[in-house]
Amino acid sequence: MGSKTVRFITSNKHKFEEIKALFEKKASNLELSWVKLKYPELQGNSLAEIAIGSLGTVLSALSINRGEYYFLEDAGLFINSLNGFPGPYSSYVFETLGWSGILSLLRDKKDRTAQFRSVCAVYYNGEIRTFTGSIKGSISPQGRGEQGFGFDPIFVPEGGDKTFAEMSLEEKNKFSHRIKSVSLMIDWILKAL
Repeated sequence: MGSKTVRFITSNKHKFEEIKALFEKKASNLELSWVKLKYPELQGNSLAEIAIGSLGTVLSALSINRGEYYFLEDAGLFINSLNGFPGPYSSYVFETLGWSGILSLLRDKKDRTAQFRSVCAVYYNGEIRTFTGSIKGSISPQGRGEQGFGFDPIFVPEGGDKTFAEMSLEEKNKFSHRIKSVSLMIDWILKAL
């Protein structure tokens, strides 16, 4: 069977680069296509709800090719001492408070443990499925590094000593919550081929 096209819907260049590196390494028989599209940031109580709702909204505006996969990914930072905040509201919180605002909220907190979670929602021939990945870690006392995006300068993955923003793309992808969720999707697609 020839290669299948998998269309990744995002306006975020950094996300696309992370996922492109994964496809090149893990799924050379899948053709990754970038649907560079900014879509409204839906709000919801879970990442899965947001990812599924966003994908449905986007698909209704696109011309869908049968036999191709369409997916998007939503992620959130869940901080234990803040009862999981910002969680599914991470994008909005980043736009309004930034990572420095999160550091201010944690100023007097001893527990700095956190988790990055990712949900990948994929559409294929009338069906939407979700795949989830996560990585435990902690919040650094200050922002460090110039790589990555979002909360990367303050998140140190468990088993590492650098923030995501201090890591190369290759280093980050060894830990990444996003890579975990998308890897599960790739496994599902490859199994179906």
